[in-house]
Amino acid sequence: MNPKRFHLAQANVARMRAPLDSAIMEGFRSQLDQINAIADGSPGFIWRLQTDEGNATAIRAYEDERVLFNMSVWESFEALHRYVYRSGHAAPLRSRRQWFEPLAGPILVLWWVPAGYIPSIEEAKARLAILKARGPTVEAFTFGDPFPPPGEPPVSPPEINADFCEWPTY
Repeated sequence: MNPKRFHLAQANVARMRAPLDSAIMEGFRSQLDQINAIADGSPGFIWRLQTDEGNATAIRAYEDERVLFNMSVWESFEALHRYVYRSGHAAPLRSRRQWFEPLAGPILVLWWVPAGYIPSIEEAKARLAILKARGPTVEAFTFGDPFPPPGEPPVSPPEINADFCEWPTY
């Protein structure tokens, strides 16, 4: 068995169209437990950011109360990709424009961490800033422009629907 030396961290941000407890957000809010359960049970899932009570939406990484912040760690790029685009997570992802406003800059960042390491919110925010400033690099990348774990050969981006990756330009 070849144990993995690196795991994939991901963070994403979204600005809600209204407060989480509003009627506008009901469709999103009603799916949270199911989507989190799918993540928790997905092959390759390691960890996700949440309070001691299991509430990820209560964590505020930014001053804006309507900005949700999500972070998780996965065994591999493939495991996270499978969860995001090939599980029950995909349908709410396609509907995100109902609940979330477009944001300027990247909304998702991926980066490699040593196996067993849990990144901080501050680290994730710094990775988003790197991605915004430099574009995809080994330090901060996206599903569309992936980088391999340190010491491994380059990877090709998987076939993904571009609609999932970026907000439209208005």
